[in-house]
Amino acid sequence: MPDAFVTVQSLQKSFNDHKAVDAVSFTIGKGEIFGLLGPNGAGKTTTIRILSTVLDADHGDATIGGHSLHKSPDAVRELIGVCPQELAFYPDMSALDNLMFFGRMVGMGGKEARDQALANLEIMGLRERAKGKVEKYSGGMKRRVNLVIALMGHPQLLFLDEPTVGIDPQSRNNIFEVIFGLRDKGTTILYTTHYMEEADRLCNRVAVMDGGKIIAMDTPRALKSRYGDPEHITLEEVFLRLTGRSLRD
Repeated sequence: MPDAFVTVQSLQKSFNDHKAVDAVSFTIGKGEIFGLLGPNGAGKTTTIRILSTVLDADHGDATIGGHSLHKSPDAVRELIGVCPQELAFYPDMSALDNLMFFGRMVGMGGKEARDQALANLEIMGLRERAKGKVEKYSGGMKRRVNLVIALMGHPQLLFLDEPTVGIDPQSRNNIFEVIFGLRDKGTTILYTTHYMEEADRLCNRVAVMDGGKIIAMDTPRALKSRYGDPEHITLEEVFLRLTGRSLRD
C-alpha cells in the first residue's frame, strides 16, 4: 500500500442522542481510490462532512496531507475538493462562469481560473457547451459540471459523494475515465456510491459502514472471497450480507 495521505483516528460525532459516527478509523494511501459504502443513515455523509471540515468531530482527529483537521483546518481546505451528491452550481450561469467563479473562490487569478476551467471542461467533453447556461444542460451534463467544479485548484484529495446518480451510461463512463486519469496523476479519492458495481470497478479498497461504525474493510476481491468464489460473488451480495436486506429510510 502507498504511503498514507489520509489517516482517520477514532472519529466520533453525535446529534442529540444519536451517534452518527462511532469510533471510525481508516487510512487512504496516496493516489488510492477508497470507497466508503453503507445503507442510508450509516454515517457516510457525516464522515465526509467532518473530513472536508464542514463539521467538527466530537472526538478523534484525522490527518490529511500531514495536516490535522483539529489543529489546521485551513491547511486541509487547501488540499481538498468536494463533489457533493446535491448539484452545487448556479444554474443561470454558464458552465465556464461557474468554474471560473469557484476557481476564484479557491484563490486563483482570473486568467488561471479561465485556463483551468476550459481545460477541465475539455476533459469532461463540455468545451463546446462552455458558454451555455447550465440550467439547459441534460442531467448527465449537470453531473459532469458538478464534478469538474471540484477539480478547480487541482485538489490533492477529492471527495466524490454519489457522483453518478441518475445519469446516462455515456456520462457515467466519462466520469469513470476522468477518475482513473486523476488517480494516475496521484490524486487521492474518497468515493461513496450505492452502485456496488461502481465500487468494485473503481476502488482499490472499500470500507462498509453501518450504524456509524465500519463493519468491514478490504479490497473488493478480498471481501467477495469471504463468501465464495470472487469471480461469481458480487460486491452487492457481500454488502447485503453485511448490512441486511431490510429497507432503510
